Amino acid sequence: MAHEVETMAYAGQVPWHGLGTKVSNDLSVEQMLVAAGIDWEVEKTPLFYDRGQGDELEVEDKFALIRATDGKLMDIVGPNWKPLQNRDAFNLFDGFVKRGDMEMHTAGSLKGGQIVWGLAKIHDTFEITKNDVIEPYLLFVNPHQRGKAIEVRSTAIRVVCQNTCDFALRSESKKRITVNHNQQWDEAYVIEMLGLARKSFDQYKEAGIFLASKMYKEAQVQQYFNKVFPNTGTTDEDSKNSKFAMEVLLEQPGHDLAAGSWWQAFNAVTHMTDHTMGRSADTRLTSAWFGTNRTRKHKALDLAIQFAETA
Repeated sequence: MAHEVETMAYAGQVPWHGLGTKVSNDLSVEQMLVAAGIDWEVEKTPLFYDRGQGDELEVEDKFALIRATDGKLMDIVGPNWKPLQNRDAFNLFDGFVKRGDMEMHTAGSLKGGQIVWGLAKIHDTFEITKNDVIEPYLLFVNPHQRGKAIEVRSTAIRVVCQNTCDFALRSESKKRITVNHNQQWDEAYVIEMLGLARKSFDQYKEAGIFLASKMYKEAQVQQYFNKVFPNTGTTDEDSKNSKFAMEVLLEQPGHDLAAGSWWQAFNAVTHMTDHTMGRSADTRLTSAWFGTNRTRKHKALDLAIQFAETA
């Protein structure tokens, strides 16, 4: 595998990114940890520097965060930084899996273990239009990295093309469902907030149905792609990606479902970010869930709704 993905396992059908080792779809949370190669712990250890001739001095209020299995350095953290072990993090899913509400789908490690994540499939689906099925998932992110928060997201995957879009869960006060590593991990709090996932999926369904009901005009959709993929050069020409999006619009898997609608225009963007942009599948995965293309998809959805409202 390429350098972004360290280890990964998946259950069921091959996921959209095409990465990982296939495992049974009835694995327990513990078994998925092992299969995905993330059944390891991290440790905070004192940090020293060598002043020469064997004279070491401890660095005050700084600690090395290392992986216990191989001593790999993850980051340098402060005294209040509290590591959350992968096993404790994935216990979040355990009750749901045992009750049959979810099943473990994918899990893995990115960037040398700095990002550990798990994706659980919720046993529910909905349709945007006839035969255009969306499957809901929960994405849990456990970063072993200073400045990164533990996070739970709702993730929607369009079955016909495996396009994805995820959203940080938010409470009524708009607080993101994250836990800073300087806080005490409160599993009960996160489980309580998972009720927001259903609301998030309902909002995505509502947006999708609205977009599927509104038709675009060619000039409008080109303008839309120009905003999503702006030209950063010195000419006034459409960007390469904007031009390519017009081709993808009519060729992407599922283009015949709600053809000519803003739903299809939006999915042209998600198809590109998930399946064509980037140097390799693992860089696309990293960008789609944790980088630039995740932000691009959110922008594309907002813009599509704005254009559809004037259609």
